[in-house]
Amino acid sequence: MANAHDGFAAHAPSARGGFPSAPGAARAGRRRARGVLARAALGAAAVLLLCGACAMRPAAEPAPGPQPASADALAQAMAREPVVLLGEVHDNAAQHALRAQALAMLLARGPRPAIAFEQIDRDQQDLVDRIRTDRSLDVATRADRIVAEAGAKGWNWPLYRPYVVLALENDLPIVGANLSRKQAMRVATEGMAAIFDARQRATLGLEHIAPDIEKSQEYEIEQGHCGQLPAETLPAMAGAQIARDAVLAQSITAYFSRGVVLLTGNGHARRDIGVIRHIAASERGHVISIGLLEDDDKASGRAGFFDVAFLTPVQAREDPCILMHRGPMLGRPGVGTD
Repeated sequence: MANAHDGFAAHAPSARGGFPSAPGAARAGRRRARGVLARAALGAAAVLLLCGACAMRPAAEPAPGPQPASADALAQAMAREPVVLLGEVHDNAAQHALRAQALAMLLARGPRPAIAFEQIDRDQQDLVDRIRTDRSLDVATRADRIVAEAGAKGWNWPLYRPYVVLALENDLPIVGANLSRKQAMRVATEGMAAIFDARQRATLGLEHIAPDIEKSQEYEIEQGHCGQLPAETLPAMAGAQIARDAVLAQSITAYFSRGVVLLTGNGHARRDIGVIRHIAASERGHVISIGLLEDDDKASGRAGFFDVAFLTPVQAREDPCILMHRGPMLGRPGVGTD
């Protein structure tokens, strides 16, 4: 299931922090119980946010509907702006094949963007750079080492390795963009300050989070867990997802001048609550958000959250809402945030 969902919302808890404290032994006991419950939910949901298409509420106003997908159309869309938030349903093999083909077409036309990965944690950047620039190794060996040594666990790396190869073949920067799952778990259970000091929180814009983002992220996480998460865990998990978006945004900012393609789940690519909300307003006009949506009955409603949305076939998978009865908190591919 890890390849079908996106870790858990790897972002620090919301501005409300982790779970409320209370004086007195009885209230402290209840607080500890809630903390245990939250950690259990978060731990079991550690693979949740490998959810790609993400169930989304209908767009607030009419927007262009999704287009049939083709590599050429996707490459053309990617060429429209230097900063590309390229969404995906993480376990959809057809989408990955399409994106790799489109990326190769884009590179053949001249652009040389950095390739940023949600699937590589930012604290692995030095290791990635050492392997990438080791000319004593061929491309295949370097790609294998980056995947094995720097790639975050829980991802279906055979689906992502082609992007690593493309970056190496074209001598493009490979950017580890994500907050690690361990850090995300800490900020969700302990609060923003567990990972980010005051200066970092201010730099990332995490001191004052817009209420619409918080509420929408809570909704998406609730849907992603089939409505079975304890309500008291939602603010912390939503806040963690928000911090993750902020870190992804910060990780790609240094590459805006040359261009950058962020390979990420559809939830992070959304214009309303995703990475772009953490990019400076002056830069947002240079960013295009692209969603790759599975062709189901929710696709039309989801399309409005992106500048451009493409339809692909639905990946065959067992319904994780059914699987949740066998093992808790597995989440549902195509639902929730990621």
